[in-house]
Amino acid sequence: MNIYSKKRHWKFLLLLAALGIVITSLWYTNGFIAKLAQNEKVQVELWANAISRKAILVKHTEKLFENLRNKERRYVYLWTEAAKMLITAENTENIDFYTNVISGNQDIPVIVTDADSNINAFKNLNPEHKSTGKLSAKDIAEFTDYAPIVVPYFEDKYNYIYYRNSNTYYELKNTLDDLSSSFLDEIVNNNLSAPVIITDSARLKVIAYGGGFDTLVFKDSAAFAQKLASMESDNTPIRIELPYQGINYIFYEESPNLRRVRYFPPVLLTVIGLFLIISYVLFSISRRNEQSKVWAGMAKETAHQLGTPISSLMGWLEMLKINNPDLQGITEMSQDIDRLKLVSERFSKIGSQPELVPTHLLEIIHSVVDYMQLRAPRKVKIDLVEPNFDLQPIRANAPLMIWVFENLIRNAIDAIGSEAGKITIHLETSDKNLIIDVTDTGKGIPASQQKAIFNPGFSTKARGWGLGLSLARRIITEYHGGKIFLKKSTIGVGSTFRIILHFR
Repeated sequence: MNIYSKKRHWKFLLLLAALGIVITSLWYTNGFIAKLAQNEKVQVELWANAISRKAILVKHTEKLFENLRNKERRYVYLWTEAAKMLITAENTENIDFYTNVISGNQDIPVIVTDADSNINAFKNLNPEHKSTGKLSAKDIAEFTDYAPIVVPYFEDKYNYIYYRNSNTYYELKNTLDDLSSSFLDEIVNNNLSAPVIITDSARLKVIAYGGGFDTLVFKDSAAFAQKLASMESDNTPIRIELPYQGINYIFYEESPNLRRVRYFPPVLLTVIGLFLIISYVLFSISRRNEQSKVWAGMAKETAHQLGTPISSLMGWLEMLKINNPDLQGITEMSQDIDRLKLVSERFSKIGSQPELVPTHLLEIIHSVVDYMQLRAPRKVKIDLVEPNFDLQPIRANAPLMIWVFENLIRNAIDAIGSEAGKITIHLETSDKNLIIDVTDTGKGIPASQQKAIFNPGFSTKARGWGLGLSLARRIITEYHGGKIFLKKSTIGVGSTFRIILHFR
């Protein structure tokens, strides 16, 4: 397993670990959010139950006060009957019972007047009524809840008894009224974080609302209906029955805090993901730059180390030419030394910006094809398809471009192996671009390796260094501003590499 296979393996394991962390985080946070949502629902249900119970309490209290009013009214009538009996009683009658009834009234205010509203007597009122003499407008307003009781006392003479409920009754009644008018708002507005609306059975009238609800929606019936529909889609309305209200519905939705918590996990994971992606990209760029400097340093050192033996070989070759001019192989030795000089020159240019001059690329390709054909197996044929157009010069560095085509052809020869095969080089132009395809009939490249073939150190050969295609891409993309990529590759059929260069 080479370094890039291991790298893919580790990337896959790290991806699985990251997915596991993400899934675990989402599972935990979603469970936590679900519990919060359930707690809010329970809170609203408790709130609704409290409303119902308090409404029932108010209903029972109203009934109690109604009974108290009737009781006090009956007592006033009893008090009136006792007064009548005192007026009409004979001297011989026992009036203790009547006087006890009258004196027993310690709380119910009573005013006795004649037909002209002159106050004859009063009970449980302030002493100021003695000085007024007449029934005032304030007294009439205060004592008109009940019709006065008419009491005849002499032939066609009548007294009028005005009364109202006791002071204790009104103190309790005021407390009840305050409770009745405010209990819904008190419960709705306190201890609720979720927006809530209580409607009537037709879902048209708002009984109460709370939880920071926006009241502007009440002014538009269409917007209000839409809001209720939205709330109903989030949570099923709670049905309750209130005294004197009938069936009511409680609509509620998630609180702003719960909604923020619900959005927090994906936002946090997105931020973390962006941070990791940016960190990975910056780290990859830094690593690639570091690798480029290492390869450039190695290339320059290689060129430097090759310089001395090449110079020595050149000297020995000249001596052979002088001493044995007809020696067989001198020409081939001279070509190989020239090739070593070219290789040394190529390595020296790696890592520095090469000089680009107008170059006839077709001539370079011809020379590479001729050179490689002599050194290729006899079963392998290298074919350059001559273009049917005049190819204009292109700005390039000849030694580096020779290196690129030699690498591509050498890799194609290795892919064909010991079998018979063919390498085809085809040129065409398109939109001010020169397109060069190098196609072989070799074994092809597996899909799992196609993305890694240009990486430094990647090689499918047992003794390969994995630098050829990496340096070829650097020469084409960084030095010449072009593109090189694997156009297609099929197992058992072959591969096609494409180079795109720009005319300038």
